[in-house]
Amino acid sequence: MKKDPRRYDDMLHLPHHRSESHPPMTMVNRAAQFSPFAALTGYEAAVEETARQTQRKILLSDDEKTLLDARLGRLMRKLPEQPSVTVTFFVPDAKKDGGSYLNVTGKLRKIDAYERKIVLYDADHLNRCHEIPIEDILAIDPIG
Repeated sequence: MKKDPRRYDDMLHLPHHRSESHPPMTMVNRAAQFSPFAALTGYEAAVEETARQTQRKILLSDDEKTLLDARLGRLMRKLPEQPSVTVTFFVPDAKKDGGSYLNVTGKLRKIDAYERKIVLYDADHLNRCHEIPIEDILAIDPIG
């Protein structure tokens, strides 16, 4: 059963049909018909969140804590000079276990022994103040 290759010849050169009752669709609406459909709203964001890596908080040994306390004591004596320091500290993640380590460089303004935190003004943004819990500090290095 062979099909005749000329069976549509009578339709090939007819004018394109245009509806008299419906206006033509805009190009934007026509393109929207072929846009991808997200059947699971939020699925992609959930996959990205699951794939996002966090770090575990490093627990300092007693010797490392002693060294950090000694360094904070030396910095406390220099506090009137507002020494510049770089602090490496842990920031817990708001959505999952773990967190990340940040380095902030700035001028040391206060060491609050009662609330166990330090106050540091950012070197890049002097109006930005960081209050860093001492138990989250991994390292504090004086500059200069």
